[in-house]
Amino acid sequence: MANHPLITHKLTVLRDKETNSQVFRHLVEELVTLLAYEATREVKIHPVEIVTPVAPTQGAMLSLPRPVVVPILRAGLGMLEGMMRVIPSADVGFLGMVRDEKTLQASTYANRLPDDLTGRQCYVLDPMLATGGTLVAAFNYLIDKGAKDITAICLLSAPEGVATVERAFKGSEFPVTLVTGAMDEKLNEHGYIVPGLGDAGDRLYGVV
Repeated sequence: MANHPLITHKLTVLRDKETNSQVFRHLVEELVTLLAYEATREVKIHPVEIVTPVAPTQGAMLSLPRPVVVPILRAGLGMLEGMMRVIPSADVGFLGMVRDEKTLQASTYANRLPDDLTGRQCYVLDPMLATGGTLVAAFNYLIDKGAKDITAICLLSAPEGVATVERAFKGSEFPVTLVTGAMDEKLNEHGYIVPGLGDAGDRLYGVV
């Protein structure tokens, strides 16, 4: 869990039911930018030599192939701009996942991803880690396409969801990383995070 007073402040305003969609969207972008710095600590880089106005020096740049940012539709789209501020050279793919409200099981209904993700670092964007089913399904989908380095960025997480992800990949040769702004208390009987912030998609874009 990322621990920073600015993250706590922005999450507090985000949670408030009086916060309108315009402010909500802006805060999500800012929060993701803050979380992205933590999430990209292990991004692959390679040494390069450059010449400054004063002298030659050695630095580092992002390695190829470029990272792939994967927002989970639709709420993950609201996180994309904040992530791209940190790694604007990354490729972007999209993954449509839907959760059955009765069984809470996730399924894939759309994807716009490279056919082969071998050697690619993937950053999955999903505002809420609730039951964990959507994230586990997304990870497995990316692994099937060759990804072996996956980091998820979530604004909020529930202990039940984190436990589900941990169980799914415990001892796996495909370790995954989770970066979250806060760990909330629990899930309610409807699978919503408590205290949470409500439905992230509805609050980002309005009820459809």
